[in-house]
Amino acid sequence: MLDKPVYVTDRGKRELETELEHLQNVERQRIIDHLHEVKSGGDWMENTEVMLFEDELSFVDRRIKDLEDMLANAKLIEEEEDHTVVNIGDTVVLQNDEGGLETFRIVGVAESDPSKGLISNESPLGQAILEQKVGQTVVVVAPAGELSFRIVAVK
Repeated sequence: MLDKPVYVTDRGKRELETELEHLQNVERQRIIDHLHEVKSGGDWMENTEVMLFEDELSFVDRRIKDLEDMLANAKLIEEEEDHTVVNIGDTVVLQNDEGGLETFRIVGVAESDPSKGLISNESPLGQAILEQKVGQTVVVVAPAGELSFRIVAVK
């Protein structure tokens, strides 16, 4: 079980619940049914297919447990009224060193997807900008080196 809260938006919580329900009620049963079919087909002790379905079932069971833990520790991200300081759940406009603007929404780990502009509060960038004010410049230590960003707006 996780010791810390898992920050999620309303939408993110619903997505986790939907995934959990699908894995528990559809995907897990599909794998078990295939596993029974393969095992009833004869000499299953040497059957690679059995091992593959057992591995898949193990993966699904682990994901189910992870989702249950996340939902048990879910803390809904609430809309903040103060748009001068970066908080989890906020959309932040940043200006990079070259003057380009980038927009990110700070979410919990469970919802993070940088390709969609959703960055985790635990990521290097998320940690660097949380609780910082509009106008401040932050330095992020990333695998590519140090990057600096100026916080232009918080929505």
